[in-house]
Amino acid sequence: MVFGDAAAAVPGGLATDEFVLLPITADDAERDYDAVMETREHLRLWEQSSWPADDFTVAANRDDLIGLEKRHAEHRAFTYTVVDPDGVECLGCVYIFPITAAFLARSEVVAVGEDAWDEVEAFVNFWVRGSRMATGMDARLLAALRTWLHDEWGFERVVFDTSETFTHQVALLEQTGMTLKFRLREPGKAADRLSYG
Repeated sequence: MVFGDAAAAVPGGLATDEFVLLPITADDAERDYDAVMETREHLRLWEQSSWPADDFTVAANRDDLIGLEKRHAEHRAFTYTVVDPDGVECLGCVYIFPITAAFLARSEVVAVGEDAWDEVEAFVNFWVRGSRMATGMDARLLAALRTWLHDEWGFERVVFDTSETFTHQVALLEQTGMTLKFRLREPGKAADRLSYG
């Protein structure tokens, strides 16, 4: 199991003609910040919070990325920045969690069908900057992620998660042929998170 085992081999990234995934680092702070602020209205729906605030700063973003980089290095969870092939522009972000992650452990998980939560091998969510959502890149990223997680990570049971309030991404997930497997109720959140597999 890759989670929690710092010696386990983890894919270094993913490359297509349109985008490249690389482990996120603090050095990504400025280009990540640019994507976050362009996409802030969508991210507030996705997070069900006021993050990122209008006065969010590059320095605060760098602090966040330091934590994500450390978590990735320790194999507690994995975060990949999505960049253009030239590595100039951040196009989004991908997060891969174990179901033991703290925010999931605090959630009430309701199975929609017969699937068992404890058999889920990875819990994945992602976002794409607003201008690229308009071109359908989020659908192409999702398709690439499904193949990558199966072929390179060896995961057989993955769920892709979004917030019920982020209707664009809910529609995207439902158009793939995946089905709703779990509803997650996080303390303090008004709407459920929806996990598809």
